[in-house]
Amino acid sequence: MPHAKMAAGDPWGEDAQTMTEPRLLLCDCLKSQTIDAERIEQATGISCSKVYTELCRKEAAIAEDALQKGGVLIACQQERTAFEELAADIEAEDPGFIDIRDRAGWTNDTRNASAKMAALVAEALIPSRGDKVMDVTSEGTCLIFGESEAALSAAEQLCEILSVTVLLAPEAETPMTDDRRFDIVRGRINTVTGALGQFNLSFDALQERIPGGRGPMTFSEPRSGGRTQCDVVLDLSRNAPMVPAPEKREGYLRADPGNTGAMTKAILEASQLTGTFEKPIFVKLNEQLCAHSRAEKTGCTRCLDLCPTGAITPAGDHVAVDALICAGCGSCSSVCPSGAISYDAPSADFTFKRVQTLAATWRKLEDTEPRLLVHDAGHGAELIRMSARYGSGLPADVLPLEVDALASFGHAEILSALGSGFAGVTILLSPTTETDGIPFQLDLAKTIGDPERIKVIEPRDPDQLDEALGQADTEALQIQPILPIGSRRQVTRLSAKALNPDEKMIELPAGAPYGAVQLNVDSCTLCLSCVSLCPSGALKENPDQPQLRFQEDACLQCGICVNICPESALTLDPRLNLTDDALRPHVLKEEEPFNCVECGKPFGVRSTVERLTEKLAGKHSMFQNEKAARLIQMCDDCRVNSVYHSENNPFAHGERTPVRTTDDYISKRRDH
Repeated sequence: MPHAKMAAGDPWGEDAQTMTEPRLLLCDCLKSQTIDAERIEQATGISCSKVYTELCRKEAAIAEDALQKGGVLIACQQERTAFEELAADIEAEDPGFIDIRDRAGWTNDTRNASAKMAALVAEALIPSRGDKVMDVTSEGTCLIFGESEAALSAAEQLCEILSVTVLLAPEAETPMTDDRRFDIVRGRINTVTGALGQFNLSFDALQERIPGGRGPMTFSEPRSGGRTQCDVVLDLSRNAPMVPAPEKREGYLRADPGNTGAMTKAILEASQLTGTFEKPIFVKLNEQLCAHSRAEKTGCTRCLDLCPTGAITPAGDHVAVDALICAGCGSCSSVCPSGAISYDAPSADFTFKRVQTLAATWRKLEDTEPRLLVHDAGHGAELIRMSARYGSGLPADVLPLEVDALASFGHAEILSALGSGFAGVTILLSPTTETDGIPFQLDLAKTIGDPERIKVIEPRDPDQLDEALGQADTEALQIQPILPIGSRRQVTRLSAKALNPDEKMIELPAGAPYGAVQLNVDSCTLCLSCVSLCPSGALKENPDQPQLRFQEDACLQCGICVNICPESALTLDPRLNLTDDALRPHVLKEEEPFNCVECGKPFGVRSTVERLTEKLAGKHSMFQNEKAARLIQMCDDCRVNSVYHSENNPFAHGERTPVRTTDDYISKRRDH
């Protein structure tokens, strides 16, 4: 796409005022990288400026002019603060930012990086909705417990800022202090639930300080069952934490009482926890889709097994998510078979769109296949920056994708990347990544995709990162790229078919969320208990005849049907059926209906009715004679009708008592 004619000092020329799309302001950072503006514009469709050299300093007037016109995307992250301050000074709207230097321009790879830069720019232009948040208010009530000396010292430093209560152990020595700026109690904490602003605590052997009196302070008699609430908890004990994953629990601060640095950091952090804060809502829950349990029979527990903070708990037939406790690791969304829990900061749809945009934009300028590097915004992003400045930098064919929660990038997202045209997917783990669920997601993705194209790296420095990436060692996929649209299950199936064009069935590891149920036909009595409790509708009945049907693509492998079957006739078979047969219901078992002995209407299952007749007729007190035994062989209507007209009709009654009227009462008074 040709450039518009540019006037001196004007990055876009005379027509810039009429342009409404975002405009890209380019800078080669003191000629330390090569940028081809024309190719970026050709691949992305965004209007590009000429390539400047020092927009943040000597050419700042050009940046100021662009900011005044608005709709600017600046290809620099390092000097973001400087450009934002410039925008504030001239009262212009904040620009957008995209880093193409550390992630693409600064590299020892001599291959042209234009396709990579264009892909990164196109991905940055995808509109995203703002994150959902909730307000959390902390009034500064703080409970400190742990070793006496450390707890009292922390209380003395915090009592002027927070409303502090110190909890001492029952066996602790009585402190020699008369400081009334904070309260002191004795007891043992039994449970701690909640998070910043809404902690709930229960105590055993609780003793309150008795005010007044001479000499050491005295305490009330110990009582159990005490409860209280507070906004902040400061744990200075050496015992196990009172909550799971305490480092992820906002408002729960923990420090080794013997570590001065850790104590100082915890006290400083506690002092800042007053006011109203925005808490991101990381996941979305659709209770109707949840396959946790039915009729008190437990099915899927995948999210419960992985949640590190305990934010997910059973709540009847479904689970509940405590948004205050949820730390947003994303493990639950990657393992949920039905999509009942989905990561929402951002959503899976947005991630699929980002992956597809990167691959599609690359293909506009290159015939080769790129590789995808998935990393977080902390450790991974910093390693990439360090590698760019001091190491080899990312290879030209490695496209970085920054995600908020690495654990949320599960098998569906990995397969969508391969299906979209990436030659390989590498996940860069950080020391803070929740890794419990990642191995199974990788195993599942490798089984469905290609184990040679999927890997995990854990570099600790830029040199290890450079070595781990190196040169591509896999052949081109040579597939028709997919468009990853739909649910995670649908995208997985679409990707699997593209990656395995000649396969019809892929055997999966136990615990996979795809598969079939196998039926022991001889054991099944067609009671249809499994149908009534199947949360996804994979097991179906036929209202016209005794029949059990199954649709494989809907099966979540939750196991409820296996647990509920009274005959133990069902077993799970994890697999991915890529044929169209998986999309249609198939009959697992069918039998002839029994015809009512009175009206001839078909009802029930013949074998079941005959078996009941054989077991009950003449052997049960209610079916001693032939007439009573015939009730077993009647449909519902005929059975009711027969009982109603029988000699011992339980519904029969005498003549109905006439309704008394006002005249009846008046007549009775006259008679008296």
